[in-house]
Amino acid sequence: MADLVVRPSTKILKPYYTLAIALAILVFFFANNNGVENRDKWYWGLIVPGLILAWTIARNIQLRFTSITIAGGKLRYESGILSKSTEIMEIAKVQNVRVDQTLLQRMLGIGDLSIETAGEGSRRTMLAVDRPQQVADLILAAAHKQS
Repeated sequence: MADLVVRPSTKILKPYYTLAIALAILVFFFANNNGVENRDKWYWGLIVPGLILAWTIARNIQLRFTSITIAGGKLRYESGILSKSTEIMEIAKVQNVRVDQTLLQRMLGIGDLSIETAGEGSRRTMLAVDRPQQVADLILAAAHKQS
């Protein structure tokens, strides 16, 4: 089996990018077309779109640095940008893979994936995974193949 790498989806962030850009366009529109008396101070209206955009970019980067990798009989859960946390589990010890989806997540085709292992009593959850049921099936198949 080839290495399987799972990352959180960024589908949920696209509306925030759209909102930030739309608000910035509205600020430019109203500053130029409504006779704003202090035209040199219109840029203050870009604070909210800028904050939304900065938060969305930061969240996108954070999601890109979180992953689950299955290779060589091991399941590796990594997260972190500057400081990194890595948890390595034997794939044969995976007992349960749970998929939780809200209504919005079901509409977007994403879901939360929880992996439980034997012995360690730990549960690892990755939020907003694309096609979570297929990923869960692949993880369980790899676990059964190793045991």
